[in-house]
Amino acid sequence: MTLRTCLIMMTALAVITDNLIIPFYPQYFAERFDNPPEQHVGLYLAVVSFVVMAVFPLWARLARRVHPVRILISAQLMAGSLTAACYFIDSLPLFWVVSLLMVVFKGSYLLMYPYVMSLQQQDNHTQTIGTLSVVVHFGAILGAALGGLILQVMNIGDVFLVMAAGDFIQMAICMHLVRGYLPAPGEQPASDEAPVQNQARSLPAIYRLCLVMLLFYFVGYVTRPFFAVYWQQVAHWNSEMAAGFVYALPGAVAVVALWWGRRATKQGNTRDGILAGLLLGAAATFIQGFGDQWLILLGRVLFGWALYQVTVRLDALLFELSSPEHYAVDFSKINIFQCLGNMGSAYGAGLLVSHYGQAMPFWVGTAGLLVTAALFPLLVRKPRAT
Repeated sequence: MTLRTCLIMMTALAVITDNLIIPFYPQYFAERFDNPPEQHVGLYLAVVSFVVMAVFPLWARLARRVHPVRILISAQLMAGSLTAACYFIDSLPLFWVVSLLMVVFKGSYLLMYPYVMSLQQQDNHTQTIGTLSVVVHFGAILGAALGGLILQVMNIGDVFLVMAAGDFIQMAICMHLVRGYLPAPGEQPASDEAPVQNQARSLPAIYRLCLVMLLFYFVGYVTRPFFAVYWQQVAHWNSEMAAGFVYALPGAVAVVALWWGRRATKQGNTRDGILAGLLLGAAATFIQGFGDQWLILLGRVLFGWALYQVTVRLDALLFELSSPEHYAVDFSKINIFQCLGNMGSAYGAGLLVSHYGQAMPFWVGTAGLLVTAALFPLLVRKPRAT
């Protein structure tokens, strides 16, 4: 098994276990902390995104001096300990402090993304980005399905113990990688860490891409925080397990899209694919807002396909515009704007649901994706022919 494969598998474990409880935070806060208002849950999820946004650039700077895998050994030890501590907490203010500190250390796994990309030749970037997009962007959705399944047989707070076990397993994997794969300080990298060729870096274009990321992650994910609650209100199959699996449908579609992309002989234009994906995502979001379970299922499938196409191509644009020695730093810039979008979508979803009902995030998401599709060609222009 190559170093690249081990890193992708470890990242998949991190994303899935860290997101077991994400769609069920409204239920968790209601059960453990005496039913705070919806705005409180949205604010908490927004602050989680803010913490990841603020801390990841520091992890990226540390990775310039310390190998990312070695960083994760200590970071996952702390993350697992703090996650286990959350299981015992009944005080809401204390939960905020401990869980946000937990997020600080859990966010270190994002270092794996630019590190894996730095191991690849430019010709392999699209395939690797597709795989990592499934892992990073949709692993959270796949974790939701497992979370719903776990909640059928366990108490909702017990999920934190499962998450902590995932952190300790990641730490063990990192220790194995240090012994078996990574070079000692001063040695040359292993054979699967082949250096990539140099390429020009366009910083202004990267910042324009950051703005697109901000818009897309806000409107694309505004339906996510309260989706499980929405499904349980409108569907006949309204158990936690069913809600988790429907929440996870876009993740399953993403796996199919990855397989289809590997079979395709022609990938198509990156920018045209993003525009088409945004329009399809708007249509898929729109039909989910009508409160019919069959339309929701259809919308989840279409939304998963669209979301995969857009996220893969947006990430591909980043690595086209960056250079290998700046991958981690530029990825941290993109991550800041992604987290700002997630933060706005989480808090915005709480406000929309509390004032206008469960369907309103779908109407806002539809309009926002159409606005993003209109602005994208203006912000990220095609390069001039030479």
